[in-house]
Amino acid sequence: MKSGFLTLLIAALAVIALGAIARSSDPLLVQQAYIVGAVLVLALLFAVRGTAKELANDTLARSGWQGVSAKNKPLWVDEKYNDTIVRYGVVAIVFWGVVGLLVGVVVALQMAWPQFNIEPWLSFGRLRPLHTSAVIFAFGGNALLTTSFYVVQRTTGARLFGGALPWFVFWGYQFFLLLAASGYVVGITQGREYAEPEWYTDIWITIVWVAYLLVFLGTLFKRKEPHIYVANWFYLAFIVTVAMLHLVNNLAVPVSLTGIKSYSAFSGVQDALVQWWYGHNAVGFFLTAGFLGMMYYFVPKQAGRPVYSYRLSIIHFWALIFLYIWAGPHHLHYTALPDWAQTLGMVFSIMLWMPSWGGMVNGLMTLSGAWHKLRTDPILRMFVLAIAFYGMSTFEGPVMSIKSVNALSHYTDWTIGHVHSGALGWVGMISFAAVYYLTPRLWRRSSLYSTRLVNWHLWLATLGIVIYASVMWVAGITQGLMWREYDPQGFLVNSFIDTVSALHPEYVMRVAGGALYLLGALLMAFNVYKTIRGGAWDRKAESDPTPTRDAEQAGASAAPAGTAATA
Repeated sequence: MKSGFLTLLIAALAVIALGAIARSSDPLLVQQAYIVGAVLVLALLFAVRGTAKELANDTLARSGWQGVSAKNKPLWVDEKYNDTIVRYGVVAIVFWGVVGLLVGVVVALQMAWPQFNIEPWLSFGRLRPLHTSAVIFAFGGNALLTTSFYVVQRTTGARLFGGALPWFVFWGYQFFLLLAASGYVVGITQGREYAEPEWYTDIWITIVWVAYLLVFLGTLFKRKEPHIYVANWFYLAFIVTVAMLHLVNNLAVPVSLTGIKSYSAFSGVQDALVQWWYGHNAVGFFLTAGFLGMMYYFVPKQAGRPVYSYRLSIIHFWALIFLYIWAGPHHLHYTALPDWAQTLGMVFSIMLWMPSWGGMVNGLMTLSGAWHKLRTDPILRMFVLAIAFYGMSTFEGPVMSIKSVNALSHYTDWTIGHVHSGALGWVGMISFAAVYYLTPRLWRRSSLYSTRLVNWHLWLATLGIVIYASVMWVAGITQGLMWREYDPQGFLVNSFIDTVSALHPEYVMRVAGGALYLLGALLMAFNVYKTIRGGAWDRKAESDPTPTRDAEQAGASAAPAGTAATA
């Protein structure tokens, strides 16, 4: 890592934070600047220490490592690929995953027992966007950033483009997360779903995202393989489309350059349509397309089998990216949005069944000839379970977009159950499995610390998802039916508080489901930590040990098995 570059970047950001404290009269911005400044000062201390250590290691490297044992030799010396940044990314995935899920459990506790709302910083209104952003953009975003850097290097045979630019992308993204999280806690928000950060944070992530695109495209341009593997198609679609969505949805005019407040460029029904064009496609391209890129690389690798049909993967790609972009209006059924636009969103949502299930079938059928591995490989089971949840979520979503179904489900906890079955089942599971795949390879371990803990994680997470989604489905249908119950005179039978009281048991069960899922993530964090440290708990029990990173690089081609169509 170029620690000197990191030190300069952190120092520059710290100066900006101090300037905000000194110049701004906005109390919320000053509060945020104090938080950000304190974190940056701590980071600067670690960065300076890292710079000194790197200089010492560079000196030893130039001297030919005379008198230095192989055990003490840093992992990044003589690497063909930039895997150091991927190692940092794996740690970030684990850290933000635990943080996001922990905040989610706290939010669930607040829904079941309102006394857990602690004003003002730890109230539900501030922690809820912190939870969604931490899970989607911190945990999921770091998973996409990290795996895309790993996959694009292996499938192109080229080192990451840009020298220190990938490090700017990685640390710049972490700084964006710090800005967003600190803003939510002190009360800074635009009030836009999945796009709550204010204008200055939006500008920063735009700069970082353009750098991310340059790194990814630059690596593809200097590839040593003539073929661009399909996983990179999905990653590239995710990067480009999210950039477009972000730029349009976050068009705003700040009131002052030294204040937090801004006003959207859109208003009324146009603002609602733009928001849910963004909101649904954030799901479609951030939480679907990018993670499908992970599926098309890691599942064939872990199974040791080629992609079932490379031709189908290309059809899957083009159909998905064309249809998904039109589905957003189904979030606005029975609103002021014109009826033709609502119907358009519904029709395209139903059409999404075909490419979505085509991808699911392609992922599952990749295990043809390798199904027996599921008996002994919990990582592969986790990948398969993720694909299964992807299939279930992409079936349920189109059903919920049908107007007659939406009349019952909209604004209820059914939607919450649907979102979490996809987020926890698809995004969470495939990210966990990718972490388990990457960790021993990146740190040159023969295997994970414990596959038994992977098994425990798998079943705890699965049980947590089933409990969570099931009780939210029951709660949502209960809400919908109670809200539309009329007496003979045509008056509503139930008040809003009646529905809230009726759902208390389901909310308590949601806490239990979320806690089980969090417990599984904590086991993963422990397992990853012990693997990095080089421990081995149940090495004898591992009948299918994970190969080391060196062995993989020596025997693997640039693209995973399945580059050619094998349908």
